[in-house]
Amino acid sequence: MEIGFAMCGSFCTYAKVLPVLEQLCQYGRVTPIFSEAASHVNSRFGDAEAHLETARRLSGQEPLLTISQVEPIGPKKLFDILIIAPCTGNTLAKLACSIADGPVTMAAKSHLRNGRPILVAVSTNDGLAGAAENIGKLLAKKHYYFIPFGQDDPKEKPTSLVADFSQIPQAMEAALQGKQLQPILL
Repeated sequence: MEIGFAMCGSFCTYAKVLPVLEQLCQYGRVTPIFSEAASHVNSRFGDAEAHLETARRLSGQEPLLTISQVEPIGPKKLFDILIIAPCTGNTLAKLACSIADGPVTMAAKSHLRNGRPILVAVSTNDGLAGAAENIGKLLAKKHYYFIPFGQDDPKEKPTSLVADFSQIPQAMEAALQGKQLQPILL
């Protein structure tokens, strides 16, 4: 199986996401894709180059970092599934509006031309505020599936949503069969 694994800039989730990237290598070849923020921004959660190196080491593949590198995904039918984990509110908005202005959104646009599944792992502080509309739009679009998600800190961050990254393998198997893993809301 060929798996595209796209990472956006929700850096606080990388400690949970990167082990899943490694786990997915049991299913086939995993090609990492990094958004511009993910490949360039250093944060209190780690150095961008260190994250790229970890993805290289875990997958054995060179991460795709530019629009020109990901554009052939669709024409060459490179992936059976594209997983976006974590998927920020910014990326959700762009996907909902079919905007392809960076490596992750272009990878999604290119991949969708073949009617193949995209699996989204929400990670946004405004999931129950501004980003809620975009989650709804993607839920209604063909070929988009979600990793089950819920509020991560209802008292301190009442609008924040995050996917249960441990469910990525099960959600992937369901999406490859054209099904949404349930329950979607945790």
